[in-house]
Order: sequence, then C-alpha cells, then structure tokens
Amino acid sequence: MSYAERNITHRPVIEASGVRKSYGTTEVLRGLDLSLGPGVHALLGPNGAGKTTLVNILTTLVPHDEGRVTVLGMDTRTDARQIRHRISVTGQFAAVDEVLTGRENLVMMARLLGLGRRDARRRTDELLARFDLEQAADRAVRTYSGGMRRRLDLAVSLIWPPEVLFLDEPTTGLDTRSRLALWEQIRTLASEGTNVFLTTQYLEEADQLADQIAVLDQVRIVALGSAAHLKGLVGSEWVRALDGTGTVVREVPTDGTAADLARVSGDLAAADPTLRLELHRPTLDDAFLQLTGQPATRATGEGEDTTQTDQILETTR
Repeated sequence: MSYAERNITHRPVIEASGVRKSYGTTEVLRGLDLSLGPGVHALLGPNGAGKTTLVNILTTLVPHDEGRVTVLGMDTRTDARQIRHRISVTGQFAAVDEVLTGRENLVMMARLLGLGRRDARRRTDELLARFDLEQAADRAVRTYSGGMRRRLDLAVSLIWPPEVLFLDEPTTGLDTRSRLALWEQIRTLASEGTNVFLTTQYLEEADQLADQIAVLDQVRIVALGSAAHLKGLVGSEWVRALDGTGTVVREVPTDGTAADLARVSGDLAAADPTLRLELHRPTLDDAFLQLTGQPATRATGEGEDTTQTDQILETTR
C-alpha cells in the first residue's frame, strides 16, 4: 500500500483551482485544477507545457494571475512566508557553491537557516553520511561528479526537514547509477513521511516513484492518477506479430488470459506460422502519447525563461 493510500483521509497537501498564468501575451496555464494528498507525486508534460511555472507558483516564487493555490492548507498569496518555512525546493541544476567543500556548503546553509555552530556541524555530519558524501566532504564541490552534486543539493534541501519537497527534474543529466541512487533517497524520504512533488521528463522515473502522476498539456491538467490508471487509459494488452525482418505486420488486442492468448496465437499461426509473437502491455509512454499527442522525448528545457527561474531558486534557498 502506498504512503498516499495509508493517509487517504488527510487533507490535500496541494490544491489549485482555476489557476491562470501568462508571461506577456503567452498563456502558460489556463483554468488549472489539481488536488494532491500525501505521498509522492510526479508532474509530466511536453516541453513548454508549464511544469516549471507551476512549481514556481506552488513554491511561492512566482504569483499566479488568477485562481487559488494552497500548500499544506495555506494560501500561496497570503501565507507565503509560512509556506516557505515548511517546504524545500531543489531546481533543475545544483545550487551549491563550487569553490566551497561539500561540508562547508552544508554548514553555511545550516547556519543561514538558524542552526547554532554545534547543531550545524552535527546536521552536516548526518547528511554527509546519509548521502554517501563523507569521503568527499572536504573536497571542493567543483571536483564532484554530477551525481555527487545532485546528492549534495538534495542534502542542502533537507537541512531543515521539509513537509513538502519540490524537485524540478532532479535527475537531469545524471548517469543511470546516479539516477538510481537518487531514486532510492526519494523513496526513503517518502517512507519517512516527507511529501514529494517532482517534475520529470523521464517517464520511468514517474512510473517507479510516484503514487499519482499529473499530466500537464495545453495549459491545463489533462489526466491525474496512478501509473496503472494512466496506462489503463490506453486500452488492453495486444499481441504483436513480427515477420522475419522484425517488422510489425499485425497487432491484435487481447484480454491477457491464457484462453484468449491461445486463440490469438492460433489465428496468427494459421495465417503465417513463421511469425514471431510478442505480448505488449501499455506503457506510460503509450499513455503520454495518447494524452498529449507527442512522444515522450527527453529535452533540456521548458521553453520558458529557465535561467531566470534558476536564479530565483538559488536566491531563495
């Protein structure tokens, strides 16, 4: 049972109603509605869909033009300061000082957040151990790999444990090993009770981590549900028949039962006994394509002013 299911009676962690946002004449969000309870939630969408804008609104970094947004029951317009004390944000790029060591970065941020010298050192030691950075703690961050920088950035976000952690494309640019290590940290945080809201263009990331997935397209949320629910929107399983060159020549839907698979394979074998058969189940990629009309391709940007966004994130840490 997911964390969200165990806490289904709790109030929504994030709520948005009728949200609109434009940059000049470009409308980014229109009439957006969203309600999320406790757990891990992923936001998917094509490039330029407005994912970073929505994160900036939810984290009080950017005001919305119309509608109402609450985080932990507090209004992002009137309760911004209270919200900021109870959340943490990690942007698309590591916002740490490359000249300082990992330890110095953590101690500095802990002191800025109000911890005394002893408590800052203690918390730093805890986080270095948790994120497997002890051996590199006294090296300048400029010598860190991309995965190490992301782990340090996440550690900085947890100096004061947040009730909601916002991660904007947390594994961008990481190799597979580093990505899996960060996934494990996110799972651990969720098991400890931290609510996580992440944007990603890696559909496998959303599939592996999220209790619920929201799909943002054409300035609004077009689907919301578990990965299994979104995959179910595509339809049932089907059998693919491939010829000797590996080309798909037929696709036949099936309910997945032994009897129906025997029927389908029998019909295909009767037509051409040389065909090679594959059972295909709907994937999140299939759902994304059906919902947005676009394949889930990896891209580097939102089509928005991400440079300005990153600067905002860094100055409000």
